[in-house]
Amino acid sequence: MDFGYDARTTELLGELGSFMDEFVHPAEPVLAAQLADPGREPWSVPPVIGDLRAAAKARGLWNLFFTDQHGLPGGPGAGLTNLQYAPLAELTGRSVLLAPPALNCAAPDTGNMELLAQFGSPEQRERWLRPLLDGEIRSAFAMTEPEVASSDATNITTRIERDGDEYVVNGRKWYITGAMNPDCKVLIVMGRTDPGAEARRQQSMVLVPRDAPGVRVLRGMRVFGYPDDDHGGHAEILFEDVRVPVANLIGEEGGGFAIAQARLGPGRIHHCMRALGIAERALELTCRRVGSRVAFGRPLADQGVVQDWIAEARVRIEQARLLVLKTAWLMDTVGNRGAHTEIQAIKIVVPSTVEWILDKAVQAHGAAGVSQDTPLAQLWAGNRTLRLADGPDEVHKRSLARRELRKYR
Repeated sequence: MDFGYDARTTELLGELGSFMDEFVHPAEPVLAAQLADPGREPWSVPPVIGDLRAAAKARGLWNLFFTDQHGLPGGPGAGLTNLQYAPLAELTGRSVLLAPPALNCAAPDTGNMELLAQFGSPEQRERWLRPLLDGEIRSAFAMTEPEVASSDATNITTRIERDGDEYVVNGRKWYITGAMNPDCKVLIVMGRTDPGAEARRQQSMVLVPRDAPGVRVLRGMRVFGYPDDDHGGHAEILFEDVRVPVANLIGEEGGGFAIAQARLGPGRIHHCMRALGIAERALELTCRRVGSRVAFGRPLADQGVVQDWIAEARVRIEQARLLVLKTAWLMDTVGNRGAHTEIQAIKIVVPSTVEWILDKAVQAHGAAGVSQDTPLAQLWAGNRTLRLADGPDEVHKRSLARRELRKYR
């Protein structure tokens, strides 16, 4: 692979960098103030995000993640490859609470849009994908359940039962990202349609309007105490005899497990791309902090242990980035299945690498590092969840080890 950025990537990096400097970074204190406003309606989207979305859309910095047009009229995406998108996504990670939603490149909508583009019917694309690409609505992906080990998706207990021309959905989901967002209009729900089938053919996915009768949002979930409501939070949802038309089935009955795996692959690399930007931001904050603080008569930057942190952080970032770029290149050249090993590898290494760098940044900042006066504590809390989201470390290691062992059996 060529390690240099092509002309299109270089051009977009310049445009996106200018947008970040002119609009996004100055909006960070505005976001903090709007989230802290005592008169704000809970879970409402801060107005500054809407302002940024309008500015990004006007500049063509929109749907950059959408790498395949999928035959949709109007060209909704930038037509980039994964390799071209990787450094752009990393740049958005430097202000991860603002930049991804501003560019309509935030989870879970990105994965849901790709899922609908790949598996949705023409009618489903027109009703749900088109407004998602236009930024008119938001969405959520309902798979994880509180009472089973959802790291094994064959465990899910939510039922999707056929009743004439309808499916009836019953079950409970939680940590459903974005579902508290008032703009969330549709849920992609995974449940069992045939409990007697082979383990990976029992599940299906259906589209459930957020306002369908029987959909009850029980509460918004917190992440290490943070409400995480800047983008719509994480919901616990109860589905009680929720009826949707049979036409709301995505793909075929029994295809839910395979569709979930197809969705999660690109989602995993997008998380890792953005996480590298978080690491770069944390390292920058660390270097500025230790250069301005004196302890025991010397700047912190002169302390050997601090220098070790900084050197180690730079090495780890470069290693992780190279693996992410290789994965993106493989996805472009041999497809997602051909990049399965590398996708799992980056999902293992990148969140833990960024967690380590954030931990050292917190340490370098002392009490300020755990306060609300820097973004570090919230970034740590959000990044720590990546070691669980889209499959925990242990599941990826198990699968990766089995694949490696097969070479010698």
